[in-house]
Parts: sequence; structure tokens; C-alpha cells
Amino acid sequence: MIIFNTTFHVEDDVCDDYIRFMKDVYIAKAASSGFLHEPRFLRIHAQHENSGTSYSVQFKVKNVDTLNHWHSTEGLALQQQLAARFGNKVAGFVTLLEEIEL
Repeated sequence: MIIFNTTFHVEDDVCDDYIRFMKDVYIAKAASSGFLHEPRFLRIHAQHENSGTSYSVQFKVKNVDTLNHWHSTEGLALQQQLAARFGNKVAGFVTLLEEIEL
């Protein structure tokens, strides 16, 4: 199982709109795809930022091939919708995590 994490840094003036968009559109659409499971939406406590807020969006996904399929069929369109709505006021990067049994 892979955890697909995207970390976003969001400028202060769009934070409320970003949160609504992520809940109502982005996460809802991604979770309904059937490929991404157990969504989580987290606020990252400020560490070095002077302004803005960072967030993490996480999903569990079966494997990297499944994630790549989702990205090419649905994810890219969601990413473009996010960019069209917020422009450079929201910036993100992806991290793929693999859980290690304890």
C-alpha cells in the first residue's frame, strides 16, 4: 500500500476558498474515483513560513501503477482545475510513502 501525499503551501488571502475547494471538489472527486482511498486533509503547523499556511492531502492507493493510471485519467484534470482557480497562490509537491510494518 502506498500513501500518496501532496503538500500545498497556500497564501493567506485564498485559504478559506482553498479549503472549501479541496473538501467539496478535489478530495471528493479523487475519493470517488475508486482508485484512491482513506482521504486525509491536514493542516501543517507553521515551521519556517512567515506567511501562508501549508496543508497535506493524503490518500492510500494500491500501488504506483494504480496511482499513475488515476493521475493520467483523472488526477491531471483536477490538478489543472486547482491551478486555474488559484494560480501561483497555491504551490504543491508530491511525496509517495510506503508504510513499513512495526
